[in-house]
Amino acid sequence: MEAFLENPPERYEWVDEKLVGIREMTAKTGRIQARLAYHWRSHMISSGQGGEIYTETACRTVGRVRCPDVAYLPPALVHEFGDFKVLPHSFSLIAEIVSPTDAAEDVFTKVREYLASNAQEVWLIFPESRWLMMITADSQRLLPESQNATTIKVLPGFSLPVGELIA
Repeated sequence: MEAFLENPPERYEWVDEKLVGIREMTAKTGRIQARLAYHWRSHMISSGQGGEIYTETACRTVGRVRCPDVAYLPPALVHEFGDFKVLPHSFSLIAEIVSPTDAAEDVFTKVREYLASNAQEVWLIFPESRWLMMITADSQRLLPESQNATTIKVLPGFSLPVGELIA
């Protein structure tokens, strides 16, 4: 793991003491990733909250290194860690876009890792079934495309129609 942390290869995570390639993104997944990063960043700037938005950037979890699809780091942590190679813990707000081939146990294991490693909120986006699940350490919300997604703990005031995100 130390060698991985020193020079993390692109499009790989460190899971169970071995390199695991990140799946290739479909056009739909890439579109959702770009939309969410855009909307989070726009809100972060317009609200004056500051911070940074990252895509597929490495962070340490419990004994692993993951690369969330979209992530937000508040200004104090951006200042503390600067241009890191691997963030030493999870991002504060994380979104994962779930593929139909992703195993449910793997997806929820990843959520537990993020929450156990300082993430305050994790979004799971299900493009095919058109749901968004928002998870914190003490709550879960499942939203259909007809509702607005609002952050629970991070980026106060952010709101986006789920249908617009996954369209």
